[in-house]
Amino acid sequence: MYIVHVHIRVKPESIEEFKVVSLENAQKSIQEPGIARFDVLQQTDDPTHFELIEVYRTPQDPAKHKETAHYNKWRELAEPLLAEARTRTTYTNIFPANQDW
Repeated sequence: MYIVHVHIRVKPESIEEFKVVSLENAQKSIQEPGIARFDVLQQTDDPTHFELIEVYRTPQDPAKHKETAHYNKWRELAEPLLAEARTRTTYTNIFPANQDW
């Protein structure tokens, strides 16, 4: 598995709109064969901070995800809502075993 955590800071007045567009993207993303999991999290003590946890089956699958219509729609709608550029951190899975996803 290839895991990406995307760190996002949203403008305070854009929180609800960001949640709507991100939920739509996540619901469509989990239908992609290369995605094992796609979580949208909001920080409890700072509601402007979100984290997307994207679990891909191979390191090539993020590029395929970025070619989808729903990702490009999300990017177009979400970017104006951001307070700063999003950042990402990548991980390699250790547990659970890949076949258990």
